Amino acid sequence: MDNPCHCTASSDRLLNPILFNILSQMDNSRPRGDTFSHSSVPHRCNCEMRRRVCLKRPPVVCKEASAVLVKTIHFIKNLPAFNQLPSSDRFALLKSCWAPLFILGLAQEHVDFEVTDIPADSMLKKILLNHQESPDPGREQPTMAGVSKLKCCLKKFWSLDLSPKEYAYLKGTTIFNPDVPDLKASPFVEGLQQEAQHALSEVVRLLHPGHQERFARILLTASMLQGVTPSLITELFFRPVIGQADLLELLVDMLFCR
Repeated sequence: MDNPCHCTASSDRLLNPILFNILSQMDNSRPRGDTFSHSSVPHRCNCEMRRRVCLKRPPVVCKEASAVLVKTIHFIKNLPAFNQLPSSDRFALLKSCWAPLFILGLAQEHVDFEVTDIPADSMLKKILLNHQESPDPGREQPTMAGVSKLKCCLKKFWSLDLSPKEYAYLKGTTIFNPDVPDLKASPFVEGLQQEAQHALSEVVRLLHPGHQERFARILLTASMLQGVTPSLITELFFRPVIGQADLLELLVDMLFCR
């Protein structure tokens, strides 16, 4: 027998006995066949989406994800225009774009993965660990809701079946984001983004003549990248590998080391 929904159980505990009696009286006063009960009230359960999850095959998926991340950093590092920017702008753009670029890399490499529930801590374990150091509250623990967003985004890109050139120019539009705060060379970055978008539109026109809506669909799908947080990516794919290290610091070392 399945465990009862925690949302429903919570709602039942909060139901006031007096209110329940009133509803019961209303139910008895209705004509036969026109009943009303607490169980007939629509209830949307969020338990499923709030479930904490982790990778089902961490050794395999983390290795694939790490390879994608290395390719992502090499892609950025080999862009001459990126290297011409002030160091502060390069850091700001890296901080803003690494997660969306990584997701594009997952899509391009067709990296698929499955997740499983994280077992809830027992009451005894909670008591024993009560005085030990707790996890960083700023970290986003992966949930089914977050993973669903990521998987939906990947499936959208897979349905588009982008070519390597389309991926490359789309990555360019993602890296050179003039809306990142406090950029010293914001006009230059904006120009680079416009160039990348123009190049993408030309490639789409050449590869898919007669599909004028494809360019708009690609940009619309790319907007979904912002719905997946860097914290989710870090905790799901890289925390098992890097432990307590700061992933952004590791990326900076990879990008700026010669």
